Amino acid sequence: MDKIERTLGQLFSGRDFEKEYNTLKEKVLQYEPIRAFLNEHKDDVTEQLINQNLSSLYEFMTQDEQFRAKKETLMPGYAPKLVINGEFITVTYYPTPEKIEADKRKSVERRIRSLYMPKQILEASLDHFYTDEEERQRALVEAFDFLEHYSKDSSERVKGLYIHGNFGTGKSYLLGALARELALRGVTTTLVYLPEFMREIKQSISDNTVSEKIEFAKETEVLMLDDIGAEAMTAWTRDEVLGAILQFRMQEELPTFFSSNYNMKQLESHLTFTQNGMEEQLKARRIMERIRFLSKEVQLEGKNRRK
Repeated sequence: MDKIERTLGQLFSGRDFEKEYNTLKEKVLQYEPIRAFLNEHKDDVTEQLINQNLSSLYEFMTQDEQFRAKKETLMPGYAPKLVINGEFITVTYYPTPEKIEADKRKSVERRIRSLYMPKQILEASLDHFYTDEEERQRALVEAFDFLEHYSKDSSERVKGLYIHGNFGTGKSYLLGALARELALRGVTTTLVYLPEFMREIKQSISDNTVSEKIEFAKETEVLMLDDIGAEAMTAWTRDEVLGAILQFRMQEELPTFFSSNYNMKQLESHLTFTQNGMEEQLKARRIMERIRFLSKEVQLEGKNRRK
């Protein structure tokens, strides 16, 4: 015990704590944002209040200095602020404009679920959609018409769009831009690159997750199937996968969008012939009936913007 007391005595010997306290207090009170705060609340601030809350004032000073120097603070993304709360001066932290914008972006991103879609499609914007040709203007008008009439709380059925045209005309981009606009309005959208989705479905037979993946596509609030017609279609994927998804969404009247290099008539012909060469017109027609029920055909032409 005696050894501990001697050690503590050596540690603190010669230190003038009152002087150190007063030096720290003077430094805190000379900090300009604190001076401005105390001046603003001079009718409520007393010497006793300052002494009782010097630790809070010191915390504010150090964190504000870090924040202004763009260094990491106790709460990254938040700025410190002094508040008088009765007999206490407290430090609160409020989100910066950058933090608010970042949170907004994350909220939007959470509402856009994607399977195999490229990043640039997920960042698409209707503001950047080219309307240099009349058909492209019509396509944009149809997109805005859907946005104007669709509400997840409304009982009114609103058709999605079946967007078709040549390679590189912006069909997928328009779907991505619509998904982002819907996300800003609080609507969850799932974008699916259909050829890759169908490949994964076939591979999922071995681990018994086919039903789980189909249910995911069935029940999403808004579904967008990109590049329908580009997949190698078997009778099973056409009828038991695509057919099941579209049947459910038709019954529940859930908004569904498509993009394709085929118009609807051409897609029906594509769906008629399976991988093994079988011709099944009736089954292809059933799929097309669901697609026509769910979506409105829109042509999107123009130059290939991928080049």
